Amino acid sequence: MPVTPTIHAGLTSPFPRTERLVTATRDLDRGRTTPELAEKAFVDAENELLALEERLFSTVTAGFLRWNDLFRPIAETWGGFTVGPLTRWLETNTFFRQPILSAEAHRTPGALAARLPPPLASRAAAARVLLPGPYTLTRVLENRSGAPQSEVVRSLGRLLGEELGELSGLGYRVFQFSDPILVTEPLELQDQSAVLDAYRSISEAVPSATTIVWTFGADTGPALGFLDRLPVSVVGIDLTDTAPETLRPGPDRLGLGLGIIDPRTTLPETLGDTVSVVREALRHRPSANVWLGPGAPLDLLPAHPAEQKLLRLSDVRHTLLREGVA
Repeated sequence: MPVTPTIHAGLTSPFPRTERLVTATRDLDRGRTTPELAEKAFVDAENELLALEERLFSTVTAGFLRWNDLFRPIAETWGGFTVGPLTRWLETNTFFRQPILSAEAHRTPGALAARLPPPLASRAAAARVLLPGPYTLTRVLENRSGAPQSEVVRSLGRLLGEELGELSGLGYRVFQFSDPILVTEPLELQDQSAVLDAYRSISEAVPSATTIVWTFGADTGPALGFLDRLPVSVVGIDLTDTAPETLRPGPDRLGLGLGIIDPRTTLPETLGDTVSVVREALRHRPSANVWLGPGAPLDLLPAHPAEQKLLRLSDVRHTLLREGVA
């Protein structure tokens, strides 16, 4: 008899800043407001989003609104790194500061934990910590260290494992790694070995935690065989890029993440059609542990359309729970 899956839903990326918060940060940069008023704007925005997440989902993020991009906290808190020039993020109209690795990387205990959204400290057990995947981080950085790419991947995996070990000690239990370049570009054999080692370091550091690899930006099909080998809890697939009927069964141990919200358009998803897509995906790739979310990063959108899409994401989950996935 088919097992009824557990269905989670939640944010899979930082959330866009509201116009009010954008104005506050811009005014601070131009000397038109005070640090205290800008901090209040951050606190208000974080608490508003957190309240929405707590109403809709089982995991919360508070939006990671203080992170200028996914890589900046690594580049600013790990030794061996500096922050480089603005660089386009994949094929989008968003940008990040390219990390520059000039020497062997090392972390400063407590520094990355201090960069997490402040409201998460009291909600660690329900929080989802968002981090760059070791392979994507390796591919986007400028490597001036002299180390080969495969060794950089392994080193970053070990350091991310150390970060997770520390965060686990603070009560955090769910960790997501955005690693789109695992699917946007084919991996060489030596890189496959390095990625497996990197994620092994991560999973061994927190064996009882939920570790999620989230991919997007290309059809996952060609990379799915490799993704199924990763020693993680969940592999996420963006159904905007991957047709659900092309999926195939994966290992029983592996949860299934489904990107069912498209941030490349402000138009809200149709409830019935989106529920049908999830059911189709689960017919081809059954899983007892399903994680629904936006596919690509939601901060591609303005804040209001992004909020509407979170509401629709919650509707999809509740419909599946009420009506079943068959």
